[in-house]
Amino acid sequence: MDFPSVPAHRRLVPRQGLLLAASLLTLWSLPTTAQLTIESVPPNAAEGKDVLLRVHNLPGNLKGYAWYKGEKGESNHKIVSYLIDTQKPTYWPAYSDRETIYHNGSLLFQNVTLNDTGKYMLQAVHKDFKITEVTGQLCIYPMLPKPNITSNNSNPEEHKDPVMLTCESQTENTTYLWLINSQSLQDSARLQLSKDNRTLTLLLVTRNDMGPYECEIQNPGSASRSDPFTLNVLSVLPKPSITSNNFNPEEHKDPVMLMCEPQTENTTYLWFINSQRLLVSARLQLSKDNRTLTILLVTRNDTGPYEYETQNFVSVVRSDPFILNVLYDPDAPTISPSNSHYLHGTNLSLSCQAASNPPAQYSWLINGRPLTTTQELFIPNITLHNSGSYICLTHNSDTGLTGAMVKNITVYSKCFLDHQHQAVGCRAVWFSGQSL
Repeated sequence: MDFPSVPAHRRLVPRQGLLLAASLLTLWSLPTTAQLTIESVPPNAAEGKDVLLRVHNLPGNLKGYAWYKGEKGESNHKIVSYLIDTQKPTYWPAYSDRETIYHNGSLLFQNVTLNDTGKYMLQAVHKDFKITEVTGQLCIYPMLPKPNITSNNSNPEEHKDPVMLTCESQTENTTYLWLINSQSLQDSARLQLSKDNRTLTLLLVTRNDMGPYECEIQNPGSASRSDPFTLNVLSVLPKPSITSNNFNPEEHKDPVMLMCEPQTENTTYLWFINSQRLLVSARLQLSKDNRTLTILLVTRNDTGPYEYETQNFVSVVRSDPFILNVLYDPDAPTISPSNSHYLHGTNLSLSCQAASNPPAQYSWLINGRPLTTTQELFIPNITLHNSGSYICLTHNSDTGLTGAMVKNITVYSKCFLDHQHQAVGCRAVWFSGQSL
């Protein structure tokens, strides 16, 4: 083999190369009978990285080396040759300015490309010009880009929608791995992977399937992982209900807070009174999130019914009606009928009525004397002695307040009716405070 004169080295070896060269010097060994071999370090590399074809078991009494791309030793595929005596390399047509040869025959490739993939032959030339040939190989793979996760449904509904997550982009000779909550994907009947593992399908998602999800792509030379992806699972709202801090407020005295339960995220809250949308006023105040309605100093007109509606992307749900039990004092009672003149021997029937919550209790005083507690008063076959003052008393057991109404009754002993059915020519007797 012909070794021409060797010019000075045409490129400086970077500092990392010098360190590598220093480490390689320690690998120089005495002649051995072991077979000459070439090792790629690393065995698989990503483009842009450095790779060393390391020579093992060099024979002794060598004159030099020559490296070729391929296995045939053709001159146009020759990369570099090296004379041991002069310790200087000579560069040939296949040299790319990225190769560095060391005194032990090892060849360093810097910033490798996919085109560097292939077999390389080393010729070890003995001083007697005998040649030993050995072949090594570079395996260069694309530097994988950072993947990202896409979904076919950005807002799936819980227990209803399946979701397909896809690792983008698709590359050849790539392995796809999935992680959930930074843990490797576990086998599950609800989780299905496509044949190439690029697509992960979640059957009927639940709120526990939000993630985060990560996908990692790998080839023999590199690996890259996506940013975490969180799935926004929309939960179907349970039917809301209304609670109160005071179920029996007193009129003109107590404020009341009505609250909608439960609290849910990404939800709009709406209030209705008597099936009409709530209008905020000085007496009706809403919290910032609309979940709490405050009624200042309730009145009997604030009983409701109240309804509460929750809305999100999935559904609209309304509560059952809620009635507020407002306690109020008895109003001034009324006595019916309005007639106050009665004939001897007829029946007297009086009814007392007063608005009250809880319902009022009724009692009567006739000419100052109490009568059995009753709302309806009935006296058959009245006489002149039944004339007098009839007082209806009302009482509210919760508020403790009372009301009263006075009605004067006159009983006539004899009476004629005119053509308009008015009493004429009657004689009446008034008994005040007498015993019946």
